[in-house]
Amino acid sequence: MDDRVAGALSLPDDWPAHPDLSLALNRMGSFDWDLDSGLMHMDRPALEVFDLRAEEYDDRPESIAPRVPPDEGVRLDAMVAQALKSGQRNYGAYFRILRRDGTLRWTHTQGFIRRDGNGRPHRIIGIVRDATQELADSTARRELDMERRRRTSLVEGTTAALAHARTVGDVIEVLKDSRGLAHLGATSLVVGLIEAGRIHLVADGPEGSFVPGTRYTRTDEQYPMSEVVRTLAPRFIESATDFAASYPILWPHISHLGITSAAYLPLIAQARPIGALGLLYSDKDGFTGDERNLLVALGSSIAQSLQRAMLYEQEHDLAEGLQQAMLPRRIPEVPGARVAVRYRSARLGRDIGGDWYDVIPLPGGRVGAVIGDVQGHDTHAAAVMGQLRIVLRAYAAEGHSPATVMARASVFLHELDTDRFATCTYAEVDLTTGVVQLVRAGHVDPLMREADGGCRRLFAEGGLPLGLSAEFGRLEYPVGTIELDPGQTLVLFTDGLVELPGADLDEGIQLLTSMVRNGPRDLQKLADRLCEEVDERGGEDDVAVLLLGRNVAHAPQPGGRLQQHVAQGDPEALSAARHMIRAAVRAWGARTRADEVELAADELITNALMHTDGGAIVTIRALTGPERRLRVDVEDRSSALPRRRDAGEAGVSGRGLMLVDRLADLWGVESRGGGKCVWCEFVIPEHE
Repeated sequence: MDDRVAGALSLPDDWPAHPDLSLALNRMGSFDWDLDSGLMHMDRPALEVFDLRAEEYDDRPESIAPRVPPDEGVRLDAMVAQALKSGQRNYGAYFRILRRDGTLRWTHTQGFIRRDGNGRPHRIIGIVRDATQELADSTARRELDMERRRRTSLVEGTTAALAHARTVGDVIEVLKDSRGLAHLGATSLVVGLIEAGRIHLVADGPEGSFVPGTRYTRTDEQYPMSEVVRTLAPRFIESATDFAASYPILWPHISHLGITSAAYLPLIAQARPIGALGLLYSDKDGFTGDERNLLVALGSSIAQSLQRAMLYEQEHDLAEGLQQAMLPRRIPEVPGARVAVRYRSARLGRDIGGDWYDVIPLPGGRVGAVIGDVQGHDTHAAAVMGQLRIVLRAYAAEGHSPATVMARASVFLHELDTDRFATCTYAEVDLTTGVVQLVRAGHVDPLMREADGGCRRLFAEGGLPLGLSAEFGRLEYPVGTIELDPGQTLVLFTDGLVELPGADLDEGIQLLTSMVRNGPRDLQKLADRLCEEVDERGGEDDVAVLLLGRNVAHAPQPGGRLQQHVAQGDPEALSAARHMIRAAVRAWGARTRADEVELAADELITNALMHTDGGAIVTIRALTGPERRLRVDVEDRSSALPRRRDAGEAGVSGRGLMLVDRLADLWGVESRGGGKCVWCEFVIPEHE
């Protein structure tokens, strides 16, 4: 033993006790168990009984565990706990140990409990000895072995079944169906749980046994469950006469059931009562000492399971309410779009996570679609999710570009001073043009279901998850541009939908692609089917799904607008901006001027990238008024205004603004804070 540890625990001055030498002569070992420190000294004869070497034992009871079979350990722990709680001065028991060579030997122990002036136990001094010879008689050994197997079967079987019970109802069902209780001969059971200072009866007993007015009872009433909750001690009712005399209010209502005896046990968890359990017998008189010990041990196991179930249900209710409060209460009607959303809570764990979805109506016939997942499965994850959902909606509604929305959300999460990060996908869809600007922050790629039912994965370059990109200073989120044609559906989801036991993510996405391809055409039914599939395979994670389909092409909307950030040295972003402009021009009915618009916009973007720092923000929008116009804005961070100049006959540059002047109907420059905006407008012929 470490002397430093012993000193820190302030052991008694006379610890360990020095036994009489006659004990060793009779091959008895001794132990001295200090309950305050938890240390238990064992002398050499005691170690020999357990077949332990001195260096294998460190004065801690756990060191004996390899020598004591689990069922024997449960029985001993229950017996000692009962002796300490009931005020007994000593206890004794036979139990088996597993020797080094694999053989089982019978051992006998006897302990003497020392208590302080207040009756609190603080020390146990006792003996252990080999009792194999004493129990050598085959008949006695066989009877004890049969009893041990019965106890083991009862405790282990019931405990194993309770381990899978998640709710109070599950625990009750396990107890009613348990073969172990049938082995005890109990005909039925009653269970009450403490709620707001009263006992709530949650299991009624046999049919016809419910007594009106006892669904909720006070702990000071003359009922057996009230008594055991008050006293924290079991109550064994030996006969019908004992029952009638002890509980005259209850007995007249249940005397017709043929009850001959009953055992009521307090359900104690973490040193406080949480309820009571009653076992009713119809052909049994009295209880042996072993039966009482067995029932007390069983009651302890049931109490732990019930407490776990009660905490689970409380946390589940809190989680469910919090999750529902954080998700959108309703999905808005979006003209020109079909939307279906689903959230499926986890079936294991705490039944709450950080998965969320959102649909954000935006001006100009646009809509934002968000899917995300905050790390973790607890109420903190749900709280962070709710805050993220709100700020993402706010940033999108303020008119920021998709990349800016994501970057600002990442900074917000980082400044929350939480250890959580979040993955997210934000899609801004222009339902007039069908142009989708897609930003992905560490999230799984979305899918696209075609009008003919086909389905494909949309590979989109992404940035770091929200929170991490701010922490590492990598806030530039690439924006992918795709087209959503009438009849197509964008499929956004969290990873719980594609996680398969023993398979990688790609296999899960392939399976999902097949499910979407072969799924119902109706989006609501498809969303239901996807979640049902997760239930059928026993998915352990929560799932969020958002399906957004475009119905038909719309006429140009006043104020229609698309925006794209183009970083310096990013050819893919430049290509995406050109694609966005081309799609917008076609959808807004300006096909005859498509080449002029695209060429002029390309010149303005190229100028911004060559002559300024920090990239450019490109915006194209439809203007209303006496005549239809398209306007292209290119913003940069430089306050230096551009000027049109003649490049000369041999010049290879300098013709950009001259070209814009020739192509556009109007163009100009505006100061924008610390930067500027170069713009150009094109009149769209009415016949288009």
